[in-house]
Amino acid sequence: MFKEFRKFILRGNVVDLAVGIVVGAAFNGVIQALVKDIITPLLPTGHGKDFQNSTFSFGQNHVFHYGDFVNTLVSFIIVAAAVFFFVVQPINKLTELSARRKDTEEPTTKKCPFCFSEINKQATRCKFCTSKLEAAKA
Repeated sequence: MFKEFRKFILRGNVVDLAVGIVVGAAFNGVIQALVKDIITPLLPTGHGKDFQNSTFSFGQNHVFHYGDFVNTLVSFIIVAAAVFFFVVQPINKLTELSARRKDTEEPTTKKCPFCFSEINKQATRCKFCTSKLEAAKA
């Protein structure tokens, strides 16, 4: 049982996933600090107080703490943008290039003009309907 567990843990995709989670958590910490310490102090609060503790009152007993929510929202947008531009876009580009290469390859099959089955393009007789075909063009 221990050997199976070790084999599972040392699989490439499990290790890659663990590394991705650790790096993602570290990246999230950096972004949180960037937003909290650099971006939100630049936002005007009106009273010169700490933006993270900014509130507004609604009625007599309702106080809404919006500063921390705005910090979290800005952090989310930055992380989402980073993932989109540094992960999703490159993968989409690679997928597009891979598909383009496949489309430029010469086809190896053709359709039989009699039964419309797919056959090798060099075939001189259809393997489905046994019709004689034109010789393959060089």
